[in-house]
Amino acid sequence: MLAEIRITGLGVIEDATLELDPGFTAVTGETGAGKTMVVTGVNMLLGGRADSGLVRHGVRRARVEGRATAVPRSIVQQAEDRGGELDDDELLIARELSSEGRSRAFLGGASVPVSVLAEVSGDLVAIHGQADQWRLLQPARQRETLDTFAGKPVLVPLGEYTAAYRRHREVEAELIDLTTRERDRLAEADLLRFGLEEIAKLEPLPGEDVELAAEEERLAYADGLRTAATSAADALASDDLDSNRPSDVLGLLQLAKQVLDGEREHDAKLAELADRASELGYLAADLAGELSSYAADVDTDPARLSVVSERRSVLTGLVRKYGADEGTVDEVLEWSKRSAQRLAEIEGSDERVEQLTAEQTELQAQLKDLGEQVSAARKEAAARLGVAVSEELSGLAMPHATLTVEVHETAAGPFGADEVEFCFAANPGSPARPLQKAASGGELSRVMLALEVILSDTHPVPTLVFDEIDAGIGGRAAVEVGKRLARLAEKAQVIVVTHLPQVAAFADRHAVVLKSDDGSVTTSGLVALDDDARLKELSRMMAGLENSDAAQAHAEELLALAAERHTKPRKKKR
Repeated sequence: MLAEIRITGLGVIEDATLELDPGFTAVTGETGAGKTMVVTGVNMLLGGRADSGLVRHGVRRARVEGRATAVPRSIVQQAEDRGGELDDDELLIARELSSEGRSRAFLGGASVPVSVLAEVSGDLVAIHGQADQWRLLQPARQRETLDTFAGKPVLVPLGEYTAAYRRHREVEAELIDLTTRERDRLAEADLLRFGLEEIAKLEPLPGEDVELAAEEERLAYADGLRTAATSAADALASDDLDSNRPSDVLGLLQLAKQVLDGEREHDAKLAELADRASELGYLAADLAGELSSYAADVDTDPARLSVVSERRSVLTGLVRKYGADEGTVDEVLEWSKRSAQRLAEIEGSDERVEQLTAEQTELQAQLKDLGEQVSAARKEAAARLGVAVSEELSGLAMPHATLTVEVHETAAGPFGADEVEFCFAANPGSPARPLQKAASGGELSRVMLALEVILSDTHPVPTLVFDEIDAGIGGRAAVEVGKRLARLAEKAQVIVVTHLPQVAAFADRHAVVLKSDDGSVTTSGLVALDDDARLKELSRMMAGLENSDAAQAHAEELLALAAERHTKPRKKKR
């Protein structure tokens, strides 16, 4: 239930707060005062679309805040999951809209996407306006209304039907793809087989191209590599012993060590340097040995060079055909792996067709059985709904009006094999015709209200907001609408924006949107009315004159009529 709504900077409303209690609250005001902005503000709280043109001229942003009490646990959990929390057992909801069109939403104090408000609001508030009346004329909306009234007998098998229908469409699409693209798949399979056979024949190994490239480089420059290694080894350790002074590195290091060893006992630093010279001698000897071994192992095999070059050429051809960006044998092997999987899929198409065909047959049987269950439950509920709405219309000053709900068989679709149509007859003897052709605006308003009263028992929502649902109604019919709204308020919180005094008189609380004009800027605010102010407002609504004696007498009569309902036992509020 909504405990409070505050609107700032929205349309003509500069800053207005509406405190709400359970029961029936009426919101009235002169034309242009901003009554509709109250509904617009609530719609923003529910995650509805918001036009930046609604932001009041001269301010940077519009803001709507709402406090909700007795919030369902499921909504509290969603708020907590997003970092929000309750404030004194109340859930704070807010929406901001900048003049540039940027929108922000808050749930329990946490910033959330606007879509989150739309997700949680459906269990908190339902808005009904003139646009909803016209949506009721759409076949899809009529079907949804009947299904909601029917409840589980329709909704349970319909849920199963919808899932089966969705799967049937998927199976059908895959079957069509498999059967219509058979020639393309066969051609693709031939290409894959050719490539796989070519690769398998050559048997490339992971990283083989890299290893062959290195080997080819060594074979092509074998003489130069051997000469370089031999020369380096000779420079390090020469076999020339003719000279009195050594010319190789190892001999020079040995000479240096001998000289240093002769004096090392006289200085520790010199002894350290002598040890380092000795260490270098060992390192030079090891390096000379390795270079000699390398030179002996260098292979100068022209035949092997030819084999390596030819293998590299073959692998390069494979890479050009089946490689990717890097151009390596590893990419060829990856292509081979993917292609083998794809070929297996193609070659298994016949088996897949058999599986899908069997599943399609099973799904068709399920759809037929579930569709029949849904149709039977809809027809049973349609009869009850027609009687219930007709009884409500009788109480709304339409004693002879009837609504019939017809369920016709049609092609199977995502919501069954039925076409639901609301038909209306205003007078006895008149043929029932489709609602969109037979009902006037005022009649449609009463049909909508009758449906809401009936559905409140099967699909309760804590708060209902009506935006001039009484358009096109007057006189006795308006009084009956007021009574029905008051009756509906026994089960839910009801907020009604109205221009009819007959409706406003039945409210438990009455708020008026007051407009002030300083000559340049119009502002509006919401004011809760006491008994005297309410009498004046009802007088204004009836005659346009707050102090008219006749209008005030009529207003008192209306209030007395409305007060009679409080003397009768009221149903327990949910």
